[in-house]
Amino acid sequence: MCNYMLETAKITGSGKAPKGWIPLTEARVYFDHPFHTMADHTVNIDFVDENQGVDARVAVELTADSARALIEKLEAALKFGEEAKLV
Repeated sequence: MCNYMLETAKITGSGKAPKGWIPLTEARVYFDHPFHTMADHTVNIDFVDENQGVDARVAVELTADSARALIEKLEAALKFGEEAKLV
């Protein structure tokens, strides 16, 4: 049974897709069965450019432990940027 859920966030950034760098306008985060990673369920993130269609996508599948580790490192990077007054 799939437990598909979807959260979206409007974002500004860039990502490297198969055809080269693309602007990123949205992140789609969901917890579901992965397509490639060897795990029962993963946190999946699709970074997309809504204006270019389905091919303008960078996909990521993370185990729960990996997703938590990434959140921790993202927070650390943001804290550094804030303390250095870069953000």
